[in-house]
Amino acid sequence: MKQSLQLRTSQHLALTPQLQQSIRLLQLSTLELHQEIEQILSDNPLLERLDDPLDRSVRLLADGAINNAPANGEAPAPAAPAQEGEAAPAASGEAGEGFEGGDAERDASDADWGSGGGSGGGEDEDGRPQLEASAISLREHLMEQIRVTGCSARDRALAELVIDALDDNGYLEEPLDEIHARLPEELEIEMDELRCALALVQSLDPVGVGARSAGECLALQIRRMPGVPLVTRRLALKIVEGYLSWFAQREYSKLKKALDCDDEDLREVQAVVRQCNPHPGAAFASNVSDYVVPDVIVRRAKNGWAVMLNPDVMPRLRVNSLYASLMKQGKCEGQMNSQLQEAKWLIKNMRQRFDTILRVAEAIVERQKNFFSHGAVAMRPLVLREIADTLGLHESTISRVTTQKYMLTPHGMFELKYFFGSHVATEAGGEASSTAIRALIAQLTGAEDPKNPLSDSKIAEMLGEQGMVIARRTVAKYREALKIPPVSLRKAL
Repeated sequence: MKQSLQLRTSQHLALTPQLQQSIRLLQLSTLELHQEIEQILSDNPLLERLDDPLDRSVRLLADGAINNAPANGEAPAPAAPAQEGEAAPAASGEAGEGFEGGDAERDASDADWGSGGGSGGGEDEDGRPQLEASAISLREHLMEQIRVTGCSARDRALAELVIDALDDNGYLEEPLDEIHARLPEELEIEMDELRCALALVQSLDPVGVGARSAGECLALQIRRMPGVPLVTRRLALKIVEGYLSWFAQREYSKLKKALDCDDEDLREVQAVVRQCNPHPGAAFASNVSDYVVPDVIVRRAKNGWAVMLNPDVMPRLRVNSLYASLMKQGKCEGQMNSQLQEAKWLIKNMRQRFDTILRVAEAIVERQKNFFSHGAVAMRPLVLREIADTLGLHESTISRVTTQKYMLTPHGMFELKYFFGSHVATEAGGEASSTAIRALIAQLTGAEDPKNPLSDSKIAEMLGEQGMVIARRTVAKYREALKIPPVSLRKAL
């Protein structure tokens, strides 16, 4: 084989570090984005954030007034932040000009970029922060009641042992005999003592705590429920203690035959059981609610619907003016140049991220106008490719933009992916969105007669009368997605 040297030209797609960062920032949620920015700020001294949420979280009380405490020991920042395109603060001197062959702030046209708005001058700067009171746990609540009962130290210790075995809902999942088997023999604790301790716990508030099953929990509450007729109380106790599964599955015919009662008796029992709480300890759970902050806000305007980015989730970033001045004077070299380039890339990619989100949101609103005017029943079919072709973007980019990004609308908060859905053919040759069909199923089941609820076949037939060709199994799938019980569990007396 003869060896030769050849020169060829070819094209290939390469993911530059800047493009990789742009893709990464685009797919992050708002929370993940702010965590990423905080990490970058700690690694890159040339990058600073003008809207640092910690600036207003630390306040000092002096002479009856609450003043902002500067985090870096410098003079307090002016009341209104610099607008986009303005030079850095005066501390940098003329650092904003002639930097790396051009205007430093213009060279990174994003050097001071963010929400673009002011700092919210209408806010109460002297308002004291509202602190959430520490929540009391179920164990603390029960132990406080044990202390005032006047029981002996031994009984109190056994009651505490039972309380420690309760789960978050207030149930005693571990059997008493297993608890008794774990106790040291030298304590000489009898099983009856442990049962007395359990009875003591079950007498505490909230009613139903210490139960070993759902039936026992309901029975404890029914026994202490005031104003219940004796006959109804006895029948309710029989049902929750022996026939709770039939009652939950609404097997009313079996209940009437087994207990020799009529529909009126079961209605009274049903009213009593509905007053009970099957999870008495859940009110003391320390679970913190997760709040979703919208990325895009949609409001009604004169000429339709206006789409705007939420300024509260847009961090305002810029290149540090002091370091920019030092680099202009040639006092900083080496790693500073790469950090400066990384800061410029981040600011540019941040702007591109929010611009892309806004463009996608505007395209979605343009195609789903009927949803914003009439609700989910007016949702039209929409796929990612339709938005991608309209904006000239790749379908994967639209998928990244619509994942974990939220839109605040007059109908509530929705993820951007909510507005996309498959289609179902209609008799007229058109298409109906699966989201609209689910909304119609919810409307039909919500307006049905509780004594004669609609079956999946009947719902499919009613949708067919409206021109939507849909199978019964598809109705069942959509109903289960909406967490609507089957017809047997929706039937009432």
